[in-house]
Amino acid sequence: MNRFRLGDVEITKVVEWQGEIAPARFIIPDSPPEIWQDNESWLAPDHWHPETDAYHGAVQTWILRSEGKTVLVDTGIGNDRHRPQIPLFDHLKTDFLDRLAEAGARPEDVDVVVNTHIHYDHVGWNTRLRDDEWVPTFPNATYLIPHADQVYFDPRNAHRRPAARDEHEQRRKDGSRIVYADSIAPVLDRTVLWENGYRIDGNLILEPAPGHTPGSSIVRLSSGSDRAVFVGDLLHSPVQILDPRYSSCFCENPAQAASTRRSVLERAADTRELVLPAHFAGAGAAEIRRDGGHLTISRWAPLLN
Repeated sequence: MNRFRLGDVEITKVVEWQGEIAPARFIIPDSPPEIWQDNESWLAPDHWHPETDAYHGAVQTWILRSEGKTVLVDTGIGNDRHRPQIPLFDHLKTDFLDRLAEAGARPEDVDVVVNTHIHYDHVGWNTRLRDDEWVPTFPNATYLIPHADQVYFDPRNAHRRPAARDEHEQRRKDGSRIVYADSIAPVLDRTVLWENGYRIDGNLILEPAPGHTPGSSIVRLSSGSDRAVFVGDLLHSPVQILDPRYSSCFCENPAQAASTRRSVLERAADTRELVLPAHFAGAGAAEIRRDGGHLTISRWAPLLN
């Protein structure tokens, strides 16, 4: 757990899983080997393992305590899930709920759950298995889900989605039906399907950031003089800060994701927003700046235990 404060908002990072996932350029397909090798001194070991060329990442939830409420940003993978699209996380068993409770967020204490988008590693703990039925994990919470993603991933609309480009993408599409059934459908009766933007409270606002998925979103924090942006899966690796053109293999629309990523990161550099991605291991929060025509990380933000 890492805990720190921005303005009046307390932020805690709770990690569900961390480790190697796949070769680096499988995760960021268009990135050249040079961008990894030239930055090895700081990419390793938190973000890349040079010996194995493995991408290293994390699945984690951000707990925000703001205006008397407890807000979760993304809910990870979840236990007991059938995940044929990624065997590494098939029928996972972790003590994640105990970790949340240790951080002061028992399921019944959570007021708002934000899913930045509908992918299996951002919605998994929306529900848990009880008596062979998927039930909401956070019984008193309002769930916030982008309407565009709910429509896109609803199995009834599968015929509207583009055809899979390869076998890997077909597995993902097949898996998304399972994700919707176990992690989205059971919470729809307590969900706000928002469009165009949604204000959570005086400090927090949801904004669309399409490309990774049609409804992919970010959470902006503004409290006092402090600014931050939780960018979800706009970033999987710091190399995407160095060159925002490189989208992940998980992006539904890579070109749109790249355009959105550049726009969000340039604003973060210009307004001194702290950038908090969903999958960075290590410190997991970065301050970025412009360096001529490029973006760079000026420093990793210290997180206080």
